[in-house]
Amino acid sequence: MRVAIPAVLASFALLAASCGSDDADSEPAAEPTEETTAGEEPAEEPAAEGDRSITVALVGNDNIEKMAELAPANFTAETGIEVNFTVLDEQTLREVTTRDVGAGGEQFDVVQIGMYETPQFGANGWLVGLNDLAAASDTYDIDDLIPAVRNGLSVDGELYASPFYAESSFVMYRSDIIDNMPDAPTWEEVAAIAREIDSDEMAGICLRGKPGWGDLGAAFTTVLNTFGGTWWLANDDGSIGAAQVDQPEFAEALNFYVDLLNDAGEDDAANSSFNECKTLYEEGKVAMWYDATVAASLFPEDVVANTAFALAPVKETANSGWLWAWTLAIPASTTDQDAAWQFIDWATNADYHQLVADTDGWAAVPPGTRQSLYANPEYLEAADAFAQRTLDAMLAAPIDNPGTTPRPGLPGVQYVGVPEFQDVGTRCTELFSAAIAGSMSVDAALSDCQIIASEVST
Repeated sequence: MRVAIPAVLASFALLAASCGSDDADSEPAAEPTEETTAGEEPAEEPAAEGDRSITVALVGNDNIEKMAELAPANFTAETGIEVNFTVLDEQTLREVTTRDVGAGGEQFDVVQIGMYETPQFGANGWLVGLNDLAAASDTYDIDDLIPAVRNGLSVDGELYASPFYAESSFVMYRSDIIDNMPDAPTWEEVAAIAREIDSDEMAGICLRGKPGWGDLGAAFTTVLNTFGGTWWLANDDGSIGAAQVDQPEFAEALNFYVDLLNDAGEDDAANSSFNECKTLYEEGKVAMWYDATVAASLFPEDVVANTAFALAPVKETANSGWLWAWTLAIPASTTDQDAAWQFIDWATNADYHQLVADTDGWAAVPPGTRQSLYANPEYLEAADAFAQRTLDAMLAAPIDNPGTTPRPGLPGVQYVGVPEFQDVGTRCTELFSAAIAGSMSVDAALSDCQIIASEVST
C-alpha cells in the first residue's frame, strides 16, 4: 500500500491538468525485454492477471485513515488487490475529485465524496450505479442502510455511493464544567454559557472558521438556516433565484457567529475546522464544540467520560442539525470497476464494523450508516454516551426543509444542493473567515458575498 499524504506539488499537478485529460500526453512505458544467458533458466514473469491495483482518494481524518491502515492486512491479503491511497484535506479533496470525475479522468478508481456531490454526480452520469453490484454481493446488504442516508445518496432509487460513515451535528461539552446545558438548546443559551465560562486557559466554544463551503460554510449555514436566513430564493422551477446575503437575517446570523467567536471562541479561529477543534477539545483547551456527531466516536475514553451531548442549537426553527455522509463512489471512468466495487463492499459493509471493533473496540466503529449497528447490543453498550443522541440528531435533521424559506436545488441542510454553491460558498467563506480574523468588517464581507452570490442568480 502507498499512502500519499497531501502535498502541495501533488495537489497543484492534479489541479493543473486540463479538463478532459486522460494522461494522453504521458509517454508510454517501454516494452519489457527479456534477456537470458545460455544454460540459465529464463526469469519467471509475474502473472499479469494477478497484478491488480486501484487508486483511492480519501479525506484526511481519523476514521477514514484507519481504513487505509487496515486495508493491506485485510482487504489486500484477501483479494490480492493493492490499494494506493491519496489522502487530502477536505477542500482539496473536493476540488480534485470534482475536477477529475467531472472531466472523465482516470486518476482514481474510487473517490470519497459526500452527500452534496453524490446525487449531482450520479445524475450527470459521472458515477457507476451500485444497486446491481450490491444485489449481487453476499456481504453488502443494501436494505440495512439507514433510509435517510440511502435516500440522500440516491437518484430515482439508484444508489450512487456507499456511505462509510454518516453524521448530523450536535453540541459536545465538558459535563464536569457545564451543568446548565439544555438537551435541546437555543443558540442564545449556548452563546451565554460559552461567554460565561470563557477564560484565558479554556475557550468557551470552538466553531469552524476555516474557509471552505464544507468547512466554515457547513457550520455557519446551519446557523443561517435557523436564524431565518438563506443563500438564495428558489424560482418556481427550483432554479437559483435572487441572492439573499443582503437581507437582515443573513446579517444577523453572520454577526452572531463572528461575535461569538471573538468573545468566547478558540484562538486562531479563522484557521480552525473539524480536526483543529477536535484537537483543542481533547486537550481541554475548549469547553464546548459544535460540530459533526462522528467526533464522539473518535474521542479517547477519558474524553468521552467527561463529555455530554446536546442537539444542534436553534432559533427560529424546530431543528437545525445537518445531515452528511462521507461515502465511497466509483467514477464511470474507472478501468477496473470490479476491483473498485470489491474495495467499497469491504470498507462499508457490516463485517468492516466487526473488524474495527476487534481492533479498537465497538465505540470506534464508523457510525450512522447501518440499522444493524444501532440494534447491536455490544455497540449500544460501548457507545452508550452518544449512540442514541447521534441517531436522534440524524433523524431530526431537517434535510427537506432546513430553514424558513424554500431553497433551490436538491435537498440539503448545511449546503445548498446546486453545483454553484461549491464555488460561491468557498469564495464567500473566505470573506467570512477574514471577518472572523478581523481583517475585514462583517458589513464588507456581506456586501462582497452578495455580489458573488448574485452572479449565479437566474
